[in-house]
Amino acid sequence: MSKALGLISGGLDSSLAAMALMRQGIEVTGISFVTPFFNADKAKLAAAAIGHRLIIEDIGNIHLKMVKTPKHGYGRNMNPCIDCHALMFQLAGERMVKGDFDFLFSGEVLGQRPMSQNANALRSVASLSGFPDRVLRPLSAKLLPITPMEESGLVAREQLLDIQGRSRKPQQALAKEWGLLDYPGSGGGCLLTEAGFSNQLRDLLQHDPMATVADVELLKVGRQFRLSAAAKLILGRHHADNEALQKQIKPEQIKLHCRNFTGPLGLFCGDSAQPALDTAAAIVASYGKGKDEAEVDVLCTAAGNEFIRRVKPMPREISRQLLIR
Repeated sequence: MSKALGLISGGLDSSLAAMALMRQGIEVTGISFVTPFFNADKAKLAAAAIGHRLIIEDIGNIHLKMVKTPKHGYGRNMNPCIDCHALMFQLAGERMVKGDFDFLFSGEVLGQRPMSQNANALRSVASLSGFPDRVLRPLSAKLLPITPMEESGLVAREQLLDIQGRSRKPQQALAKEWGLLDYPGSGGGCLLTEAGFSNQLRDLLQHDPMATVADVELLKVGRQFRLSAAAKLILGRHHADNEALQKQIKPEQIKLHCRNFTGPLGLFCGDSAQPALDTAAAIVASYGKGKDEAEVDVLCTAAGNEFIRRVKPMPREISRQLLIR
C-alpha cells in the first residue's frame, strides 16, 4: 500500500485531496503546521471527520524567520505564500524521509490564486521544497505534468482530478458526491492575508527587526499604539485582552492601569523614556472611567517595582492618530 503525507489546512481543498487518495486505497497521514499566524484547529476537525492520522508541528520560529525575508516577496499584504508553501513542503519532506512515506501532497488547485497557484508558482514551490519529484496535487493532477508516483503506479492518475480556477463549485459538487457535508468556507485562516494585522506586523518588524514569536503573539491582543520609534503601547479592549496581556508580560515590560478608576490594562514595550511613558499613561487614562478628569494617577509596574504617573487623559481623537491599523 502506498503511503502519502499531506499538508492539511482543514479547508475543503486539502480534505478532498486526502479523500481522493484514500478512495484509491492509499494510506494518508496529514501534517498541519502551527505558527503565530495560523493554527491546526480546522485540520484536527477535518482529520477526525475524514478518518486519517494527523501530525501537528509548531514551526513558529523558523516560519517567522522566513516571513521577515521571503525570497519571493509578499502578496497583497504580508503573506509570502510561495515561500510559505515551499517551507511547509520542505519540512513535510523531511518527515516523509524519516517516516518512510512515499510522497507528499496538498490541496492546491491550479489557477485558484493567480500569484501563488499558477503553473509556474506550483513548479517553483515543489522545486524550492527540495523534493520536486515527490509532490502531488491530486485536485489538479490531470492538468499538470505526470509525476514519478503516477508513472510507477503508486498513484492511479485516472482517479485523480482536473479542477482549476477560482470557482468553488467543482469542489462543492465533489464534496456532496463523496459525502463530505461539513466543511469550513473558503478563505481566512492566515493572519498574514489580513490588512490590519499585516500593518501591525509591518510596523513591528520595521521598528524591531529582531522581534520574536512572543512579540508577534502580542499583535493579536488589544489596540496597538506606536508612541515612538523605540516604544509602543498595547491596550486591552475587554477583560479577555487584559487577561491575555497579564499572561504574556515580560519582566522588562511595564504594566499600566488607572489607580483610582476602572479601565483597561496597558502594556508598554520598548524604551521607557519619560515622554513615551507619559504618553502611554495618558492613553490608558483616556480609555478608563476617569477619562473626563483633569488628572489621573496611572500605576506602572515593572519587575516588581511600582511607581505613579500623574497625567491628563489624552483626548481620544489624538490617541487615535497613534493607532497602528
